[in-house]
Order: sequence, then structure tokens, then C-alpha cells
Amino acid sequence: MRTLSEWSSRMAIVLRLASFLAYRQVRRGSLWTNLLITSVMALTFLNLIFIGGILVGLIESASTANRTLYTGDVLISATQTRPYIEDSPSAIALVRSLPWVEALSARYTGIADVEAGYRSKTNYTDIPNETNALLTGINPMDEDAVSGLRSRVIAGSYLDPQDSEAILMGADKLYQYSPIDTPGLRTLKDVAIGDRVRIKVGPHVKEFTVKGIVKGKVQEIDSRIFMLDTSLRELLGRADKSVNEIAINTFTDEGAVFTKEALVRSGLSERARVQTWVDAQPKFIRDIKDTFALLGNIVGTIGLIVSSITIFIVIFINAVTRRKYIGILRGIGVDASVIELSYVMQALFYATVGTVVGALVLFCIIKPWIDVHPINFPFSDGVLSVTAVGTSLRGALLIVASLIAGYVPARMIVKQNTLDAILGR
Repeated sequence: MRTLSEWSSRMAIVLRLASFLAYRQVRRGSLWTNLLITSVMALTFLNLIFIGGILVGLIESASTANRTLYTGDVLISATQTRPYIEDSPSAIALVRSLPWVEALSARYTGIADVEAGYRSKTNYTDIPNETNALLTGINPMDEDAVSGLRSRVIAGSYLDPQDSEAILMGADKLYQYSPIDTPGLRTLKDVAIGDRVRIKVGPHVKEFTVKGIVKGKVQEIDSRIFMLDTSLRELLGRADKSVNEIAINTFTDEGAVFTKEALVRSGLSERARVQTWVDAQPKFIRDIKDTFALLGNIVGTIGLIVSSITIFIVIFINAVTRRKYIGILRGIGVDASVIELSYVMQALFYATVGTVVGALVLFCIIKPWIDVHPINFPFSDGVLSVTAVGTSLRGALLIVASLIAGYVPARMIVKQNTLDAILGR
């Protein structure tokens, strides 16, 4: 029975000899073959990361946009049993007093019918050019400090504090920006900057000028109409200052949690709904994120199988064409485990180099470019969502799969009769 020292010495010899054989095989192999195999491994690695990263990044981008443009870090909204946040002035004062709060925007909301083209209408039996929308009354400066709404104006200009008869139209309410014509979905046609529209809220009717168009790829922004809070209160006929939403930005992510906890302790949650941006995310976003992550894993698994088959074929063909060489090695006393290990090391070389090349391309070229030029999807600006842990795990899976794919064909050839291998039978 071998001692530990003898076993260690034998293993060292096996590793040295196997690595020498693997080095000779790679070095004597065709340069183009080595480049091709390495490229296949690099592309497989990118496939493992890229597809899932894009799918998850697409939803993460939508989630981030919802946080940035609508909920803020903390959202206070009316409950389902109340039309607005009761005693809103005291709630706003409480929020402003918290040390974690950076900015807030108090919003009034109300449902209205919006009509365009009524001045040029000649036949009053025609279907009116109208739609319904959620009116949102804002303080322009406060809203821009929280959501950056000014930067989402794609035509015209942003509201000023003096624009009592001006509105910002959400792009989804205009046919030229959302050309969908289906039953039950009404959009305004032929509306441009500077046009007048008529807004009806119950018995109250008033004309406004379209000053700007906003588009943020967030439904709560693109399907609303924004105006000054004072104008909406007048249109709604409300003398109170009870708002419907309060969006809050905090200095840090932890501040959002602390702010919610402080508001809940104050008793505000008894008369309003207090949520962090995570709580306020639409359920469909969370569901789609999980689904896309699953799809990315499925596509990546298929790519992993394809790469394993590629390595298997390459090693198998290499071993078959070198059967005589392998038989001679066996004949002069080289252990089968050394030959098998040499082919495993060869597969390890291809997988490692391919993974490193793929990672460099991913983090030095693809991800920086997509961060600067997000993919323009209809409901989100797609980014590439990758993490160091996830990338390392997928790289390790690729290497392990390659090791197995390299060992199996080598084992099949080495097990053949030594004399038959030398004679090529």
C-alpha cells in the first residue's frame, strides 16, 4: 500500500506528464482550429450571460423607470376606501421633517374626458375626437426634483409655475405617438403643440393649451395629463388641500425603509397606503422578471449543451486521428490516466481561454456600450443585467461541462486494445 508521500509523488508525475502531452497537442494543432474552438467557447459563454442578462435587464430597466418617474423611493397614496389622503398637509409636513427625505412631490388626481378638434367640427353627429385620462395636478418644480419629468418632454416644453392654462399630454393619449386603433382604446388624433383641448370633469369644463408631450415608457406617466395643481383643484371644484399621491425621494436606499417605518409608526398608514418603491412595483413586472430569468436559463442551458457537444466532437476526432500515437504511448508504459488527463487539460485550456475572452468582451465592450446606448424596447430601455457572481457561476459551469466533454471521448479511445491502436485496426 502506497504511503501518502508516494501517492503525492506519483500524482505530481502524472500531472506533469499529462500537462506536457496536452501542451504538445495544443501547440502542434492547427492555429485556425485552436482559434475556432476558442471562439466557440467564448461565444457560448457570451450566450450564457447575454440572453438572460438582456431579458432580466429589460424588466429591471422598466422597474427602475417606474421608481424614477412615478413612485420615487417611497409612495404615499390613497387607500381603496378613501378618495384621497386625509389631512394631507400634516402628512406632508411630517414627511418634510424626516432626516432621510431629499425631495417630495404632492399630486392631485382626477378622471376627465379630453376632447380635441371641437372648434373645427362641422357635423355634430360625428364621433368626437376625445379620450379619457387621469389628470394629475403637480407643482412643476417639486415634481421635477423627484421624477425628473422635465427630461421626459419629447416635444414642446415643460410647465412653468405661471402656466395655469397649459398641460402636458402623455404620449399614449395621442395617436401620432401611440398609433393603436382598437375598440375601447381611444386616443386623440391630429393634436400638436399649441393646440387647444377641452377637458370635462363632471359639470366643470375648461380649455387648455397643449404645451408639451411626455414619454417615459411608464404607464403612469405616458397615460396621464399633467397640469398645475392649482388648476386641477379649480377644475375639480375642490377647496381642500387633500392630495392623492405623495412621491418621496430619499438620500439613500436605506433611507426609503427608514422613512416608511417612521411614517407607519406615526399612524399615517391608518389613513393612507405607505409603500417603498419595491412594494409599489406592479405585480406583472415581478412576474415577468421571474419568467424572463427562467427563459434566459433555458437558452443558456441549450448553449451549454451545444458547447459540450462541440468539445466532445473536437476531442473525439483528435483522439481518433491520434490512435496510433496513443497506442505507442500505452505500449511504452504511459498510464491510461495520464493520457485521459492530457485530453481533459486540453478541454480545460479551450474552456478557460474562451471564458476569459468572453468575459473581456462582455465587460469591456458589450456592457459599456449598452449602458450608453440602451436597447429601445417599446416599454423600456433595455440594459444588460450581469453580476460578478452570476458570471463566475456560469463560467464555472462551462468549464465543468467542457471537462466532462473532454474526458468521455478520451476514455473511449484509451480503452481500446493497445495493439489494435498501434496497427490502426
